[in-house]
Amino acid sequence: MLSYVLKRLGSSALVLLASTLLVFILVINSGDPLQELRESNAENVEFLIQQRIEYMNLDEPWYTRYWMWLSGVLGCFGGACDFGTNISGQDVGALTQQAAGSSLRLVFLATILAIILGVLTGIVSAIRQYSTFDYVVSFIVFLFFSLPVFWAAVLAKDWMGIRFNNWMADPGVSWSTTVTLAVIGAVAIPAIIGGTVRRRLITAAMTFAFVMIALPYLDWLNFARYPQLGPAAIAVIGALFALGFTALLAGLKNRRVLYSALTVVALGIVAYYATFWLLIDPPGGWLTIAGLFILALALAVLVARLIGGYAKNLATTVSLLTAAVVSGLVLLDHFIRAWPGFLTLKPRPIATIGSVSPNFTGDFWETSLDQLTQLILPTTILMLVSVATYTRYMRASVLDSISQDYIRTARAKGVNERTVIFKHSFRNSMIPVTTMVAFDFAALLGGAIIIEAVFGWRGLGNMFITGLQASDPAPVMAYLLVAGTAAVVFNLIADLLYAVLDPRIRV
Repeated sequence: MLSYVLKRLGSSALVLLASTLLVFILVINSGDPLQELRESNAENVEFLIQQRIEYMNLDEPWYTRYWMWLSGVLGCFGGACDFGTNISGQDVGALTQQAAGSSLRLVFLATILAIILGVLTGIVSAIRQYSTFDYVVSFIVFLFFSLPVFWAAVLAKDWMGIRFNNWMADPGVSWSTTVTLAVIGAVAIPAIIGGTVRRRLITAAMTFAFVMIALPYLDWLNFARYPQLGPAAIAVIGALFALGFTALLAGLKNRRVLYSALTVVALGIVAYYATFWLLIDPPGGWLTIAGLFILALALAVLVARLIGGYAKNLATTVSLLTAAVVSGLVLLDHFIRAWPGFLTLKPRPIATIGSVSPNFTGDFWETSLDQLTQLILPTTILMLVSVATYTRYMRASVLDSISQDYIRTARAKGVNERTVIFKHSFRNSMIPVTTMVAFDFAALLGGAIIIEAVFGWRGLGNMFITGLQASDPAPVMAYLLVAGTAAVVFNLIADLLYAVLDPRIRV
């Protein structure tokens, strides 16, 4: 394994080296970085020209300039990185660090959400092949796949940003909107759940009644401006997820798994009160929250091992999923508590320009809400483009795997359909999707260039475009280095995951 990883890293380093050399030559020959100064009428134009020549080493031949850049990058192995200076004399390393933080945060979040939504939708679509749900999902997926990113981004700014902010000034749901949403839910939910005609009619009636009661009640509470969750809601929602995960992965008859998951929910409520005052202003910020999350997962594993008995492996999986959901709900509760104060600082919460709000002052949760609201629009657009790909690949992969001999053998032995899909078919079906994730991450970095331009983000895409327009190689090379390294690392992780998903695969 170690030799394989070293060989892959070595070959990847050669690919990166060749690509950086090619891009460097193309960029320095794409234009004249002194053109605007030569046309300037400034009195100190000669000084400015000489200054730019020094910043960009234009008095050196191209191979010397490339070697100077490469030497600075290789210095990172000794802890002394030097990405050079841009056309204005700014340190490209510092600019890259700031820009990479914005872009990678956006791309990572979009990728994770797209994987979760795409994989789940693809599995359900394959199980319900040629159903109404399958046809609707296929239509929506092809619609998302064919959307021009820049056009979808402009629509999102209008509908999800500007109009939502206008609505937040005086939030309210009219009766016509309530009835429309109730009808949509009454049609969509039965189509997703499926079943007999009688079951669908009952589900539709219950969905319609629930929406017609819940929306006016939430409107009366002014929930949009003063939302509420609390420990009781966390306990109920956590218990429902515990039941759902147990039913999906083990079956409700497996009491040990169910008791493990419900115990995790109970411990989550205890942890809610135990950490409440600590999380009001967490001393270490997100590091403290990450540490508490890891502790919650460790406790979930311990509970599953103690209670799970013969089904301890299944109990561990279900308990971990339940712990993740309950931890997310506790985190959501703290965000909700900070929402009214956040609205007083930022009355128009959904930002349409920039990755941060200038001069924003608030506590930890209000600042985190500001960063999250900045991510909503660009993340949604990138996610929709990727989720279409994951859904189609997962659907095709599941359909291919369930037609294999080992699936027919499992069914002939009397294995229930849940185990057939999630234990036998799922792991093999994830192999093509794992390959897509590796390629899609690099593709999303490319798509983020357009998204950043539309939403005014000062990320890697902005730095790349600015450098390219000015024939300035340093910012372009920094973008290539970050994007290329990410692509190499994700492809290596994908290759290693093949052996995890399918034990027959060895490197």
